[in-house]
Amino acid sequence: MRPGKINLIDTTLRDGSHAVSHSFTGDQAAAIAEGLDKAGVFLIELSHGDGIAGSSINYGFSKVDELDLLEAAGKVIKNAKLGVLLLPGVGTIENLKQARERGANAVRIATHVTEADIAIQHIKWAKEAGMFTVGFLMMAHMASPEKIIEQAKIFADAGADYINLADSSGYMVADDVKARIGALKNAIKIPVGFHAHNNLGMAVANSLAAVEEGADFIDATCRGLGAGAGNCQIEVLAAVLQRLGYNTGVNIYDLMDVAEDIVEPVMHRPQVIRTDSLMLGFAGVYSSFLLHTRRAAEKFGLAPRDILVELGKRRMVGGQEDMIVDVAWELSQKGA
Repeated sequence: MRPGKINLIDTTLRDGSHAVSHSFTGDQAAAIAEGLDKAGVFLIELSHGDGIAGSSINYGFSKVDELDLLEAAGKVIKNAKLGVLLLPGVGTIENLKQARERGANAVRIATHVTEADIAIQHIKWAKEAGMFTVGFLMMAHMASPEKIIEQAKIFADAGADYINLADSSGYMVADDVKARIGALKNAIKIPVGFHAHNNLGMAVANSLAAVEEGADFIDATCRGLGAGAGNCQIEVLAAVLQRLGYNTGVNIYDLMDVAEDIVEPVMHRPQVIRTDSLMLGFAGVYSSFLLHTRRAAEKFGLAPRDILVELGKRRMVGGQEDMIVDVAWELSQKGA
């Protein structure tokens, strides 16, 4: 066996929320969480796809309040950590307090890759509250390794337990991942993690590249459920890592059963790479923009890929979903 342990973070109940229009029920959340806990994942992340307090007209409303989902999941989890995602400006410390009261004992605080400083107070509060706390840098392809190191050190100085890099657009290839994870691993003293999207079909390969460069934490979801073409598929990743001799501490058969028997029946559609999700990766656009783009394309009679290319040119980032309609309208006027 290879040295060290690769800790698997399952985000089916968070990133996967995008793919089911934030419609998870309490029973579904409990069943998925119980199965993942039995399988041995390190942390189960649960919240609106855009983090706690993300349920809104801008991001889409949740069918069931995420605090109720947290409580349902917390009742059945025996070993794994139960975490939430928080995007400063979408969620607040007060929202984090509420999540903690309902069972969350971990939080990943996410910012754009160049804006770590806006999360300092949130990280400090979470650590003082005894939560396992992660600094999460989104859209990592948009910054150089040097800039990522600078931003990661802000998180580390604030007290983060580890730094997670997210290929939020599914834009990277293995060399991009290796350059960033390798540089970060050599520059900071705390562990490093990686979050992949599959818009270019690279999620498992990129996650493996991160592991080879020393990443200790890897994100994935059952059946790859997630924004865009989805995330790294956890049951596939676990099987690959086991074949290569890595210790993940998970039972791959249990993961397969959760994916096939519990998650697949609640999916709205198979998680595949279609033209518009492929364009997310090709243009470097935030994966959660996909459903918003599809709606705007239908409204204005456009091809989704044309909108996505323009969003990529404008370097749109998470939190600018409201601009998608504006961009679509502008494109429709040019063709009028």
